Amino acid sequence: MQHVIHKLLESYEGGRISRRRLVQGLAAMAAAAQAATPPKGTFQGIGLNHIALRVTSVARSRDFYQKHLGLPVLTESPTDCFLGVGPSFLTLFQRQAAGLDHYCFSIEKFQPDAVMEELKRQALNPRRPSGTDRIYFPDPDGLTVQLSGANHRP
Repeated sequence: MQHVIHKLLESYEGGRISRRRLVQGLAAMAAAAQAATPPKGTFQGIGLNHIALRVTSVARSRDFYQKHLGLPVLTESPTDCFLGVGPSFLTLFQRQAAGLDHYCFSIEKFQPDAVMEELKRQALNPRRPSGTDRIYFPDPDGLTVQLSGANHRP
């Protein structure tokens, strides 16, 4: 960016552009720089770690995702199945009614105790099952969000 500013100033000082054009160029660069800077969040999401679905038949859903998307089984039991999706995974949980169970974002510098404290400070009502590093909290519509580190796997 310094190179572009330097060229604009040289052009202005050499009489090749007007003062108005110089100011327009500098203003456009400032606006572009501000637009390119993402807003700072409570945490920095670095990827979608996994999505967990409630399904009425784990075997049927597993077969569906394998047949149509070629997702490999990472691990499974009669009541759940974890399917690989690149660096992420899809979880299937046996339940009476189908729906979204939760989705999980990997965040930078995941430290469960610190994450819990910050979510509490933000009044987001987090919960952490005893003996785990899994942290859950509701989004504004009541959907369950999980936070994890990038290396979280089933």
